[in-house]
Formats: sequence, structure tokens, C-alpha cells
Amino acid sequence: MSRTLLFATDLSEDNRAAFARALRLAYAQGAQLDILHVLDPYLPHRMLHDLERAVNEDISATLTDLREDYALEEPSLMIQTVVGSPHVEIVREAHERHASLIILGMHRKRGQKDLLAGTTLMRVLRSAPCPVVVASYLPTQPWQHIVVPVDFSLTARQTIKEALVRFPEAKLTLLHAWSLPGERELGTQAYYAHWRDYEVTRLREALDREVESLMRELDSVPDIELVLEPGQPCDVLHDYVKCRSPDLVMLGSRSRPHQPNPLIEMLLSEPHCDLMLCRPW
Repeated sequence: MSRTLLFATDLSEDNRAAFARALRLAYAQGAQLDILHVLDPYLPHRMLHDLERAVNEDISATLTDLREDYALEEPSLMIQTVVGSPHVEIVREAHERHASLIILGMHRKRGQKDLLAGTTLMRVLRSAPCPVVVASYLPTQPWQHIVVPVDFSLTARQTIKEALVRFPEAKLTLLHAWSLPGERELGTQAYYAHWRDYEVTRLREALDREVESLMRELDSVPDIELVLEPGQPCDVLHDYVKCRSPDLVMLGSRSRPHQPNPLIEMLLSEPHCDLMLCRPW
């Protein structure tokens, strides 16, 4: 069965980057690209036929423009309009088409973290049966530098595996935020500093073993950098992304999808790169 990527568009200018990224990914992976637009079910029925034709024309025109602007090849694709609630229809189509990836454009609530929960984007992220890419930057080239925040969880291991399988040519940075008990009270003491250095060395060795184990499992020798930084995960990831400007951050979703994930909220509230949310298994 051929691989299918699902790109959902609201036809806005903000979706151009995601549209172009979807074209690049589909062609690079030899996948079918299904382009979906969800129509408002409360519109008068007599308007829907004309609107559907206009939507298809607009998508076709945008497709031509993007291919010319970015010298993109056209993959096998299909354009479809459906009527319903956007997040429900996107997730339903992903199930029905056995999509291996959903591509969405960035939301328009930037800098407004409190308003993210009700967006179509967040609802799709909570319910999607496959990984979801949120693209906000025009794809002048394939993703070349990918960051994966890691710990010792199964979710992190699965996300690293997704990165290695999907993007074997990219540079991969594994970013681990660490903190130790007693730092605030004893951080200035010489004996504590010695113990802290020892613990961080042990931590790096443990992470190295995890990565080596995964490499043997996948029979892969990619370009991987392991970075350990002190601090809280949100702060460490925010500072790294802002200073290093990677192309993509890949995160594993939690097993409890309706609980907020502060890393995802931070990256979507202040996007500095594209985001890919992977399933935890």
C-alpha cells in the first residue's frame, strides 16, 4: 500500500508554507498527497456547489504558483472538499486514508498561549492517529537540522526512531535538560560541584548507551549530536531553538493527549521553527 500524506488547508496566506512543505515531503517520500479543505456546514446548501468549485480552483492555482516559486516537483495528489467541523474531518480523513503524516499550517494565535486550546490545530494534535507536522517557514530546502528533546522515556526513543527513519540525511541534535537535587542550597560548595560533575558524566554515559542501542537496532550511522544543558525543559528548549535556529523540532506526544504539554504550548505560542508531533509508540 502506498504512503499517503494529508495536507489540510484553510486557504489562507498563512498556509502557503505548509502547502509547499507538504509538496516537498510527498515528492521526497514518493507518497500520495491528499489536499483537504473543510467547508462550513452552516452555509446555505445552494452556495456549497459554487464554493466547492472555487476552492478547487484556488488550490490548483496555489499549487501551480508554489511549484514555480520553489522549483518543486508535483507528486501524485488529490484535492477534496468535505463539509463538517474542521478538526473532526481532518482526523476522520487521516483514519480513512491510513495517512502516515498530517501537515498543517501554523495557527494565528501567536503569543496567545491561553487561546491555543480551542484552535483546530490543537484539537488535531490531541486526536491525530499519526504524526503531525506544523509548518510555518517556507521550505527553501529540506529540513537539515532537527532537534529532539530527549529523556529516558519510551516516547523519546520512539521520536528519535521517527527522526532517523524519516530524515536520515539530516543532522540530529538530541537535547537533554537536566537538574539535580540540592543545586539551589549547595551549588556554591566545592564538594557539591565535584558531585554534580560526576553525576552529569554518568548521565551523558547513560544517554550515549541509549543512543548506541537504538543505532544498532536501526543499523544506522547518522550525524547525531548529544547536548546536555542545565535547567527546566521548557527553558532549555526555548533558549536552544532561539539561539541555534534549527529547521524542525520533533516531540513525542504524551499517552494522555488531553493533558497540556508545556513544550508544545511554548513552541506553538512563539514558533521559531517547524514542529512535528509524533505518537509515543
